Amino acid sequence: MSIDFKQVIEENKEPFYQDLDQVMQIESVKGTPAKNAPFGTGPKAALETVIALAQKYGFKTAIVNDAVGYAQWGDDEDYIGVVGHLDVVPAGEGWSFPPFKLSKRDQRFYGRGILDNKGPILSCLFGLKLLKDLNLPINKTIRIVFGTDEESGSGDIPLYLSEEKAPQFGFTPDCKYPIVYGERGIVNYEILTPLSEEELKRLGDFIGDQARDHVPDELSVTIDDKKVSVTGKRAPSNAPELGENAIMLLAEKILQEQALSGKLAEYFSWIVASLAEQHYGEGLGIDFLDADSGKLMITPYELIKKDDQLSLSLAIRYPVSVTEAEVTTALEKHLPPKSRLTVVRRIESSHFPKEDPNVQALSAIYEEVTGLDGTPVTTTGATYARFVPNIVAFGPSFPGQKGIAHNQDEYMDEEDLLLNMDIYMQAMLKLIE
Repeated sequence: MSIDFKQVIEENKEPFYQDLDQVMQIESVKGTPAKNAPFGTGPKAALETVIALAQKYGFKTAIVNDAVGYAQWGDDEDYIGVVGHLDVVPAGEGWSFPPFKLSKRDQRFYGRGILDNKGPILSCLFGLKLLKDLNLPINKTIRIVFGTDEESGSGDIPLYLSEEKAPQFGFTPDCKYPIVYGERGIVNYEILTPLSEEELKRLGDFIGDQARDHVPDELSVTIDDKKVSVTGKRAPSNAPELGENAIMLLAEKILQEQALSGKLAEYFSWIVASLAEQHYGEGLGIDFLDADSGKLMITPYELIKKDDQLSLSLAIRYPVSVTEAEVTTALEKHLPPKSRLTVVRRIESSHFPKEDPNVQALSAIYEEVTGLDGTPVTTTGATYARFVPNIVAFGPSFPGQKGIAHNQDEYMDEEDLLLNMDIYMQAMLKLIE
């Protein structure tokens, strides 16, 4: 049976947009744990809304430990899994559109989560509905799985796997194309540098939006009661080269204005010399690289006063052939005097055999639909593929599309959203035939 997937999608896109908008309007940012909502009421509301849609589409559904839901087609215990998430990062400032609504201008959709990850995972759900509506025969059970804590450490996945089997194989539509078979290791460090009480009295608190998921874009501090402020450019922390880091800009401005002297001036000089426009660790002696995953990547993301110390936090993504211990050993040799290095977060690298027949099948589908090279690749990002056994990352961003997800005016072109649905429909059908 020959199916014109593009025509099927075109005929049904308006109902899809309506359902997607319903989910986009929920501010599903992680919040305080509540009864039956371990990651806050926003993510749980999004989960319940999507499960209601899945029931309307005619799927078997369930919510596991109030943390993860699924829509299932088929009755077997073993299943193919498509694993995405409904939680989103905070909106932040500077939007041209309402962040929690599906907006459209010039054939481009805007809204928090349109790319990461409500748009892609809802396109999988709706695409599976279209396949089911065609009454196609299937030989394997498939589940669309909806998480609610991917952006904050994937604490939802252990709650799911404690009750449910892992998929036989599957993918997460939460990275890039083509198939991502390997994800770099991630380690976050805190560098604590002691300073005298007299020196620290000269500094006020550092004020700005600083978090590990993005390059900080605004930062200010008072020095001897005079405010020093800078404005940079926000970017995802796994694409620091696309941003302008406010920590670096502030350090440079302090030095240019000769606002500080002594140990404080030496500290900010170290920041500039070691980190400014040195995204691959070359200023700290950690410029590791390998053929599969490329260069190590470093993002300074938080500078604060902490007791009698200054605390600088770094997010590092290192190649799959490198160990965390190697990074730590090298980094310790390039710190300011008397500084202490602490690991505050670690996620080991992940690797899936790129020769696997299912990986090759996804690669072939991608090449057939897009005409682009489908050779499997690695990523600097962190997805559910690190936490859910037997899955790889697959889409939704196409080559050349980078640094969109966690920014203001997060967007996805309508053409790309529908092309994703086409790819995912054909991929799911191939995996369950």
